[in-house]
Amino acid sequence: MLTKEVITSFKNAAKKMSKHEKRAFQAQVTKDYLGGSPPKAERTFGWGRKAVALGLKELETGIICVGNYSMRGRKKTEDQFPEIQKDIEELIEGKSQVDPKFKTKIKYCKISAKVICEKLIKEKGYFKKSIKVRTMNEVLNRLGYSLKKF
Repeated sequence: MLTKEVITSFKNAAKKMSKHEKRAFQAQVTKDYLGGSPPKAERTFGWGRKAVALGLKELETGIICVGNYSMRGRKKTEDQFPEIQKDIEELIEGKSQVDPKFKTKIKYCKISAKVICEKLIKEKGYFKKSIKVRTMNEVLNRLGYSLKKF
């Protein structure tokens, strides 16, 4: 039977580790003290049972699993629609100007993001759900445009 002090020590030790080292530690503790049961590790230490199970597999096989964290999450609009930059530039052509004082490289637009969204949907065939006004503001900022009123 594990005492509260020992449980706290194991929890604190696991918090100081990361990735496969943490899983290996959790797996070894689970194997030594809980009969290799991930659900017991979850109840006793509050560790994720999937992480403990993966750690046990890594311990058993000797193969370390590497997470591809960069592939997670929502992709930028420019990555989802590679041609959107060209389409936006075609729509804005003639409606933007460089900073009149030439202090920055930002191009100022005399057109709103809402109008650009509407034109992309109407003229370029984009879907309504794929292009939102707030997203368009961010895309335009990343492309070097600043939406200012003149």
